[in-house]
Amino acid sequence: MIYVLIEREIAADKMDEYEAAARKLLNNAYRTVGFVDGQTYTEKGNPQRRFTLSKWQTADQWEHWYTSEERRAQLAQLSPMLAQDERITILETA
Repeated sequence: MIYVLIEREIAADKMDEYEAAARKLLNNAYRTVGFVDGQTYTEKGNPQRRFTLSKWQTADQWEHWYTSEERRAQLAQLSPMLAQDERITILETA
């Protein structure tokens, strides 16, 4: 199992648009082979900073989703709502 931590900073004027687009992206990940679970968190005191922690069966399955045309198309819609590029960290059990 691996965990994927995605950090995003949302542009102040794009919060409402972001919510719908991010929900769609996570829902599509739920239907992807290898996806186990995922949750989204907001930084305390900073609602524009979001963290999504997802659990995947294997790194290869995550990589397949990450490079998929479906995710790239959805991220292209999401990116203009971000104050900076998303940051992705792959975690494994120590």
